[in-house]
Amino acid sequence: MKISSDDLTGLIATTIPGDRDATGMVKRALQVMRRHLGLQVAYVSEFVDGQSVFREVDAPGLEDLIKPGDSRSLDDVYCRHILAGRLPELIPDTSREPVAMAMPITAAVPIGAHVSVPIRLSDGEVYGMFCCLGPNADTSLNRRDLQMMRAFADLAAFEIDRQRQRAIAAAERSAQVQAMIDGDGFFIVHQPICALPGRDIVGYECLSRFSGAPQRTPDVWFAEADEVGLREALEIAAVRKALDSAGWLPAGTYLSINASPATIRGDAFQALLTVAPADRVVVELTEYATVDDYDALSEALRPLRARGVRLAVDDAGAGYASMQHILQLRPDIIKLDMNLTRDIDSDPARRALATALIAFAHDVGSVIVAEGVETEGELRVLQALGADTVQGYLVGRPQPLSAPVEETQASAA
Repeated sequence: MKISSDDLTGLIATTIPGDRDATGMVKRALQVMRRHLGLQVAYVSEFVDGQSVFREVDAPGLEDLIKPGDSRSLDDVYCRHILAGRLPELIPDTSREPVAMAMPITAAVPIGAHVSVPIRLSDGEVYGMFCCLGPNADTSLNRRDLQMMRAFADLAAFEIDRQRQRAIAAAERSAQVQAMIDGDGFFIVHQPICALPGRDIVGYECLSRFSGAPQRTPDVWFAEADEVGLREALEIAAVRKALDSAGWLPAGTYLSINASPATIRGDAFQALLTVAPADRVVVELTEYATVDDYDALSEALRPLRARGVRLAVDDAGAGYASMQHILQLRPDIIKLDMNLTRDIDSDPARRALATALIAFAHDVGSVIVAEGVETEGELRVLQALGADTVQGYLVGRPQPLSAPVEETQASAA
């Protein structure tokens, strides 16, 4: 079966950067090439420690013969002979190739026709082979078929190269995040949360600040940690540092620590909170955190809340997710998003939404924290609307809690 225009269109679509991953492209290329040549088996192999490891395979109905993850010694297959020029890349009839006929695999598989070209990466390394074979000789195979195989091998090499570069970049990011965790490259600052109307400090939100290279904002560090599977480890390190500062807490105040649902459900987080002063800890779940299973999250929070740990939902009013968090988890504290409180003294729409959220919070027994308060006008309106507490540069900037309590309180006055 020769290649169709639809096959070409589909294959080209998979090679556009960003559309599909390397695995999808290679699978498609194998399928198209095998059908074009009319052969039974197509595979991409990788050379690993003297073995030809089959990474991708297209061999419908022959899965017992060959499948991804299988391997054969390079001494037993054609690859080295092709690379050395002892066997041609295009073999329409193996019975005409003495080297092939002398190899046990030719009769064992059996192999009657064989087309195989090396996959060469951009640095010149031979990754492995792009190969098609069948049990019977096929004298219709020709140089144009070989040229097409080489083109597809080049496409596979491009995608494999790209995947490798992504893996290298991910490994570098992972190393940077791990070094940040291991090397103590960040510290905790505390932003006061003040009660209305007197502006007395009732709590502190713990915020991470990173001092190591490369210079990045906290949200970027946590996003990169998430991409490389280290978000929980970084969050746990931050929670541990935050809880270590509990000894500096002024009497009657609490610490608010940020954690994602996955971290909250983990054993490490549970162990840390088990020995923390529960009645002085608030666990803060952000609006942007995705919750896949509210029942599982509630179950993880249940023993903590039974001990006195309170739950806060951040960024209320910023989107749909925060309302889902509020309805499903029934938090003790609801934090109004700073985009809602900003300019609330001059924006009727913001006042209307804040009024509704504050009334809702009080109806369900939650305390309101209005975030991002920077002006006296905003503060007056929020107080008039019934906000319980506020947080923002107007009442206190983030700073280490080890600073004298009197100085911190003076800055909030």
